[in-house]
Amino acid sequence: MTEPSTPSAPHAPAPPAADVLGVLEDLRAESAVLDGLLTGLPAEGWTRSTPAEGWTIAHQIAHLAWTDDWTALAARDAEGFDAALGARFAELVAAGADPVEEGAREGAAAEPVVLLARWRAGREAAREALSAAPADVRLPWFGPPMKPASMATARLMETWAHGQDVADALGVTREPTARLRHIAHLGLRTLGFAFTVHGLPAPERPVRLELTAPDGGTWALGPAGAQDLVTGPALDFCLLVTRRRHRDDLALTATGPVATAWLPIAQAFAGAPGKERPPRA
Repeated sequence: MTEPSTPSAPHAPAPPAADVLGVLEDLRAESAVLDGLLTGLPAEGWTRSTPAEGWTIAHQIAHLAWTDDWTALAARDAEGFDAALGARFAELVAAGADPVEEGAREGAAAEPVVLLARWRAGREAAREALSAAPADVRLPWFGPPMKPASMATARLMETWAHGQDVADALGVTREPTARLRHIAHLGLRTLGFAFTVHGLPAPERPVRLELTAPDGGTWALGPAGAQDLVTGPALDFCLLVTRRRHRDDLALTATGPVATAWLPIAQAFAGAPGKERPPRA
């Protein structure tokens, strides 16, 4: 792959407890958009390459299904999650395999109709498990434990990001929606992590986002008095922090040294940054 595809975002934002169901409904809507791209897709279409090197459309959906399975387990049975994680990952690491890549490879080997049914069932199971989990309890995960709202936000981010890869493979343009606000919020909250994963000290100065929303309004995130500022379309910022587009292909403007240094390395997901996608121009 040209960039990591990890199953969580570090330190994902946790909306108030009352908003958990709202995030889950947005996750359901985002999943439905991707599902619509897959419904009726012939078997050979699932083997089409996506912009993620070595991953077909089947790999993208298998990864989402794999992560949804782990999400449901984490929300329902923390001890079972820890036991399964220890056993499975120890086995794969001993064999020299990457757990994320292996999960995608195994899932992609299934017939498309079976894989699609698995993803549909798994995402609903994850949604139900997260909605039933106590809002203030941190659930075990591959990285730091997360509250249900944080995990739901991470699932929405990944569903949208991997859906972008599928859309690109199919030559489809998706309409941006207000659901991008979750991803923008997550992208800002992971600013410090982006520096850390590149071996740089986390900046002490805050950054403010002033993004043009899909409806033409403005999303202002971050302290109003911040001297560092990022402006531009919300869609472009979300494409950047999910590393689905190169910085040069996006209409984003950075003001201030922290914002300027951040944009080329920004990422909303956990794990190593991986190889950057080349400019499209």
